[in-house]
Amino acid sequence: MRKKWLWRTLAVLAGLVVVTVLVFTVSPWPSALIIRQVFQDGAKKTAAIMAPYAPTSGVDSVLDVQYATDSTQPHVKASDFTQLDVFYPTGTTTQLGTVIWTHGGAWISGNKSNDRSYFEILASKGYTVVGLNYTYGPEATYPTAVFELNQAHQFLLDNAEKFHIDPSKIVLAGDSAGAQLSSQLAALITNPDFAKEMDFTPTLSPEQLQGVVLNCGVYQLTSLIGAKGILGWGDDVSLWAYTGDRDITTSPAMAQMSTINHVTGNFPATYISGGNADPLTAENSKPFAAKLQSLGVNVTELFWPADYTPPLPHEYQFKLNLDAAQTALNETLSFLNERIGSSTD
Repeated sequence: MRKKWLWRTLAVLAGLVVVTVLVFTVSPWPSALIIRQVFQDGAKKTAAIMAPYAPTSGVDSVLDVQYATDSTQPHVKASDFTQLDVFYPTGTTTQLGTVIWTHGGAWISGNKSNDRSYFEILASKGYTVVGLNYTYGPEATYPTAVFELNQAHQFLLDNAEKFHIDPSKIVLAGDSAGAQLSSQLAALITNPDFAKEMDFTPTLSPEQLQGVVLNCGVYQLTSLIGAKGILGWGDDVSLWAYTGDRDITTSPAMAQMSTINHVTGNFPATYISGGNADPLTAENSKPFAAKLQSLGVNVTELFWPADYTPPLPHEYQFKLNLDAAQTALNETLSFLNERIGSSTD
């Protein structure tokens, strides 16, 4: 009797193992949700580091503004994702140079609210700053987010006066996956052939786009293929969830997302940075900066010696308790002042 019970128990356990393996193999959802939780936990810790550095007064905000009401994905409720926050100096009555920031999160997580302290710091220096949400994977697949962000740009132009936005002084910005998205949008705006390939009509014109700010981004997606260990697994799952393609090596999305393939000499002036302990710096940020410079694009780069201590991780620019992050903030503000001015000058 005991042997029969034991065999039945083992059979059930084996069945559960098989089902679990199948679930994780046929759908990106289970693994993506695990990765999302890890990213969310990390984002909360980083937000807590930034909070003490945010101004306690002098910045007004308009939060959770809906910029789109429908989605290209029928099962997605766009209102759950397509919102934006706006920050500007208290008492602003004029239209200001504007930073439109797209958050990171491996294309499967993140929220504009995580970076609120950083946006408030930038706004306190004389800018309108907009934080954007978008529908990430696996809730929606590529290129949904790209087209949603373009909708957000249109919404901001339509409401420029209300939100104190100078339409002639726009900088796109982002971190990590958000840097990839912002760079791709900048390429679509300044490369008509690329826009035609994606059947994409940019909202912003090249004349309106005065620069891009790119932190710790991915600009050559093939660099993520074949990585080993937990990081390689995470990259594979995130890209599967975002592109919808199980085999990312043959995914056409990978080539389109690789901004380094689509930039021209018309790409806007660029500030680009990455930490010395972030593998994306050597594999993506530095090659992308070099490609832009070879095309004659005005590039402001901030990279760190290999032996810089403490080692600077992915998204180091938000860890404002680090001297290097303070340097990056000051360099970013100098770049913004050069490209779109500051109302505090």
